[in-house]
Amino acid sequence: MCGIVGILGNKEVSPYLLEVLKRLEYRGYDSAGIATIDNGMLVRRRAVGKLSKLSELLANEPLSGSSGIGHTRWATHGAPTVNNSHPHQSGTSVAVVHNGIIENFFELRTELLAKGVIFESDTDTEVISQLVNSYIGKSLTPIAAVEKTIPLLKGAFALCFLFSGEDDLMIAVKKGSPLVIGYGNGEMFVGSDAIALSSLTDKISYLEEGDYAEIKRKGIKIKNHLGNIVEREITTVNPSQVDTGKDGFKHFMLK
Repeated sequence: MCGIVGILGNKEVSPYLLEVLKRLEYRGYDSAGIATIDNGMLVRRRAVGKLSKLSELLANEPLSGSSGIGHTRWATHGAPTVNNSHPHQSGTSVAVVHNGIIENFFELRTELLAKGVIFESDTDTEVISQLVNSYIGKSLTPIAAVEKTIPLLKGAFALCFLFSGEDDLMIAVKKGSPLVIGYGNGEMFVGSDAIALSSLTDKISYLEEGDYAEIKRKGIKIKNHLGNIVEREITTVNPSQVDTGKDGFKHFMLK
């Protein structure tokens, strides 16, 4: 049960991405990583093992930027290695974090390999970033490229995309896996659940099945599975009611 976070912030975002990932530790993971946009370019840091490994890496190789995505991964397709860790980036244009399974990834991967696409991981997730990157390479906008890609995917997934040259854009997609949108003061957030975002905002909305969200700092545009623009109710949660601790238990599974 992987964990996802995305932030369009107004300050250096990497410490906040790391803090949210710590709140998602209860979901379990074997690797973690973050990506930000620094001077218009996507940059990543990924590490295998506990979040302390990622923290150490960031201390030695810090990331700048006020827009970013992060992920904690349980290995499914592919072993727990740095190359298999999220975020996945294809070319210089797109990075994505993913919770769920792409059931037809082998067929999609085979088609892309036949076209000369080179993969760096063994994951099902990389086919998503490779498809989006290929459409951007055909002069589609990031939004159009994602809209072209999603119907090709079979399975259950929650996705959050970040794009080079697009400091004020994230795209989130929900199909079968939960995804939450958080609303701040000139900031926007994406998370796997309300727990993930409780340190950032108390105003959230839940994407519904098939929703596709175009997120900018000034707000959000959501389309449903029919392509119609919709609104999702924004609710206020009490951060004190969101418990992310172990409460004396040795680990989260015992709790």
